[in-house]
Amino acid sequence: MIHANLLHELIAVSADRVPENLALTQGQSHLTYRALQEGVSAFSSGLLQLGLQRGERVAIYLEKRFETVIASFGTPAAGGVFVPLNPLLKAEQVGYILRDCNVRTLVTSPERLALLADTLPACHDLRHVVVLDGPSALPNLPPLALSRWSDLLAQPRRSGHRVIDTDVVGILYTSGSTGKPKGVVLSHRNMVAGAKSVASYLENTAEDTLLAALPLSFDAGFSQLTTAFHVGARTVLLNYLLPRDVLKALAREKVTGLTAVPPLYIQLTQLDWPEEISGNLRYFANTGGRMPRETLDALRKHLPHSKPYLMYGLTEAFRSTFLPPSEVDRRPDSIGKAIPNAEILVLRDDGTPCAPNEPGELVHRGALVGMGYWNDPEKTAERYKPLPTHTPGREAALVLPEIAVFSGDTVRMDEEGYLYFIGRRDEMIKTSGYRVSPTEVEEILYSTRMVGECVAFGVDHSALGQSIQVIATAPPGEVLDVAALLCECRLRMPAYMVPAGIEVQEGPLPRNPNGKIDRKMLSTAWVEKNIG
Repeated sequence: MIHANLLHELIAVSADRVPENLALTQGQSHLTYRALQEGVSAFSSGLLQLGLQRGERVAIYLEKRFETVIASFGTPAAGGVFVPLNPLLKAEQVGYILRDCNVRTLVTSPERLALLADTLPACHDLRHVVVLDGPSALPNLPPLALSRWSDLLAQPRRSGHRVIDTDVVGILYTSGSTGKPKGVVLSHRNMVAGAKSVASYLENTAEDTLLAALPLSFDAGFSQLTTAFHVGARTVLLNYLLPRDVLKALAREKVTGLTAVPPLYIQLTQLDWPEEISGNLRYFANTGGRMPRETLDALRKHLPHSKPYLMYGLTEAFRSTFLPPSEVDRRPDSIGKAIPNAEILVLRDDGTPCAPNEPGELVHRGALVGMGYWNDPEKTAERYKPLPTHTPGREAALVLPEIAVFSGDTVRMDEEGYLYFIGRRDEMIKTSGYRVSPTEVEEILYSTRMVGECVAFGVDHSALGQSIQVIATAPPGEVLDVAALLCECRLRMPAYMVPAGIEVQEGPLPRNPNGKIDRKMLSTAWVEKNIG
């Protein structure tokens, strides 16, 4: 039996094995594996006709639709590297990513292209824009060459550049603890190993229907495609406006597997569920933060026949742990054990293993460990480190180093090997399933020139995981208009990044011994004053 080693081969193998199985559903439209493979091959040939070289980056700025999937897998088939962009990102953030990883080709829609018209001229490495078919003529954006989607796919078929499984396949951008988003570099091996691992413990088969409710720019969102394609299952692409749309899709499409983030599950538990969902949904899985116990209990009442999978992961290593459904009643606060083909260690600062129940840093080793951050050796060195000699699985006689991901998360492991999340070591804000850099929020606030000083931080929130709060001072000699500042935030930020509240204080804001604004002191004082 042929097995996939490269990302695009997940589709090719299933197209050979089950060509008439449905691979994708979008609204009332469907694509079989045969048709999807034809689309991937055609897009790959089109990129090569444009002159795409091995390893060049192709960014995809679209909502969930067939073309998004075809471009995401067609780019690797050509030998390129795909860069999925969250459709919620604003033009300035899109431009930053295009420049940061030297994107050569952009795939987008006519409507989104219009939003980027003022941004693209500054993206000096960009040469081609592939625009989805539409009724209007393509704009003139010299020196960029614009192509219609249908014209690109009509090019003669060509074989892609030779690649191997350790080559780069994708760059997923995630917020860093400081500054702008950072690009997590993943190989074919990372993504294919992840697909096989996740599909094995979720027991996915060709009879499954998975709902893609998360953004495909998320590792967990993209995983709905890779796990389904690995086994020949169907994925339903959903761009929902309201949580109720998710429930309607679950019932209408007879979905058997749902992966979502806690804020969405919290919203879903507050709605009336169609009875047919329970009869079809084989499992539901949580990612992107801890599932509140009351939410888990409510879901299990709605879904008495569905298996709950509580998972933990980080983009740098795709997915790390899961709690088997059989253990949920015994240890609902656990993040479980390592997924198949991965090892999770709990290490002290000196690299030695922690004793049972001793807090330490979660360290992930194995085939899913990514390739570092794009063009950022300093941040890469902070997270991707050689395992110390005599770490479990490593012998002193092994000369070459093994790189593992040091998560920055503090956990403990009990006597039976089950892991429990304790907290984050950095200042990242986890809100609505997104990781948000407080520094990035602050930079945008400063760019409005409506604040003198500001500090952003996360506060525990029952529905969002954390809400974003800001303390700011007015510019010298001026008054800070909070309502106007929030309007600017909504124009410049994705919705999930907009502060839930802005508190105005007299300046200057307090500093720590390093001279930086003391975020921890200000956030602690805010919580004591507002929450008690």
